[in-house]
Amino acid sequence: MAVRAAVLPAVGAPLEITGVDLPEPGPGEVRVRLAAAGVCHSDLSLSDGTMRVPVPAVLGHEGAGTVAAVGEDVTHVAPGDGVVLNWAPSCGACPACGRGEVWLCAHALDGAARVHARRADDGTELHPGLNVAAFAEETVVPGACVLPAPDGVPLADAALLGCAVLTGYGAVHHSARVREGETVAVFGVGGVGLAALQSARIAGAATIVAVDVSPEKEELARAAGATEYVVASDTTARQIRALTGKQGVDVAVECVGRASTIRTAWESTRRGGRTTVVGIGGKEEKVSFNALEIFHWGRTLAGCVYGNSDPGRDLPVLAGHIRSGAFDLGALVTERITLDGIPAAFDTMIAGKGGRALVVF
Repeated sequence: MAVRAAVLPAVGAPLEITGVDLPEPGPGEVRVRLAAAGVCHSDLSLSDGTMRVPVPAVLGHEGAGTVAAVGEDVTHVAPGDGVVLNWAPSCGACPACGRGEVWLCAHALDGAARVHARRADDGTELHPGLNVAAFAEETVVPGACVLPAPDGVPLADAALLGCAVLTGYGAVHHSARVREGETVAVFGVGGVGLAALQSARIAGAATIVAVDVSPEKEELARAAGATEYVVASDTTARQIRALTGKQGVDVAVECVGRASTIRTAWESTRRGGRTTVVGIGGKEEKVSFNALEIFHWGRTLAGCVYGNSDPGRDLPVLAGHIRSGAFDLGALVTERITLDGIPAAFDTMIAGKGGRALVVF
């Protein structure tokens, strides 16, 4: 069966919206009719080679939809069920999974190397980007890549739960472990940053500073929970200290992935503060510290993969926040587009103006 999809023919090449032939689901596989897919900066990182996956590939890793068919041995979902795609399924058997750190699973991305589909025009084999190939009208994924959609959450909005929300929520609650009354700065007001701002508010942060290069994002940031807004500049760290009694914030969450932003986030925290790096940067981005300042400031700098989240554990918790009105999924979406609009959404992200575009099928 042929469906339309966004194909990355080669690293650095423009996306092509074209037809692909999907196979029927085999044993342990699920075919999903997409309701929506989020356009995430990680998709851009795949297309430009910052993150390496086999190509040509169908991109898109943040999505939700309805089960169209299941293969043998699939029992946890059935045709007609609403599901959220999980691009990083844990194997349950590697050392990381044994420690309960499922977000570090050694085999989470093994599925990206499989042949997912073929181009309808010439039969070229296609890989599934980050496992799930959500930039398509339909996709076929391993059963471990689908989770039951939470009750009471529209499927189009639930797509955002698969990456941006889990990452931003987890960065605040699991990695930085923000406590009530603490001060927080979030660097980068894209989809993940907006989720982190809402999560900091839910955690009870007293002062929440949003930082971005774009003045136009202030309204979005404040709607998500920011109490202060700083336009990024050479004086950002100084401005944040001024907003926090000259101390700096307790926690900084960096959602950009640039050396300069990571360094500024670290400098914006108080002595003994915590910086969590969520943004994915390239190998050329080098962050340097001298030995004396590491000792003197006593700050903690930590990486964060997928928000240090366990989707099976965290999705029900997030659903509760959404149903109660504490977390607004719609606040993350700056644009609703069709499949054909994905290349333009990438251009918006490159320009630093995007929040979260949502592809609605």
